Amino acid sequence: MRQISLPQIASFFAMLALILALGITTTGLTLGRLALGDFRGVTLLLGGAVVCYLYAFLIYRLFLAVFPLEEGELAEGSRAEFAAQVNILFYLMLFNSLIRTHFLPVPLMRLVYQALGTKFGCNSYSAGVILDPPLTEMGDNCIIGHDAVLFSHAIEGKSLALARIRLGNNVTIGATAVIMSGVVIDDGAIVSAGAVVLKGTRIGAGEVWGGVPAKMLRPAAGTGAT
Repeated sequence: MRQISLPQIASFFAMLALILALGITTTGLTLGRLALGDFRGVTLLLGGAVVCYLYAFLIYRLFLAVFPLEEGELAEGSRAEFAAQVNILFYLMLFNSLIRTHFLPVPLMRLVYQALGTKFGCNSYSAGVILDPPLTEMGDNCIIGHDAVLFSHAIEGKSLALARIRLGNNVTIGATAVIMSGVVIDDGAIVSAGAVVLKGTRIGAGEVWGGVPAKMLRPAAGTGAT
């Protein structure tokens, strides 16, 4: 694993300071002027947390607009590595606790993931964890089961690489399944509960995969396979 450098840490904390400053100021100018009674302290705290996260989404997306995540092997000291490492800090310090909680309902988590950059088709939802939202996309009518994990990064020793995960339409990913970087799952495919789909795997339309590591359990209907 590569060490996160001082400039990367400083850049993140500068943005975090801006997020907190904007959040506290906005909360004070809005909720702070209301007569909140006995629950004033709790209301200000919760309202401030929500406002800070909204600013965090905004600052994070602005950062990605300037430093977009690049797919492929990331050279040490490169602009692409800088973007990836600061992105990791955002998740370690801000977003990880939010997306891994079971407190937020699934429809609200869809909005959170969209705010972080995931592309969702119509009627698609995740009850699992998407660790790299800007590099994850899915079509219509997809469901990611409870506690499944999708991650578009690969950290192997000193190597750091990013590869987008793509899901077609009507894809089902079972509970606790693991989908690694660069996986492509075509329309109507199913990944069974607990499966581990290795990086760079392509699952064909209508196929059923399962196991550790995942292998095809059943071909698409009408292929003629035995």
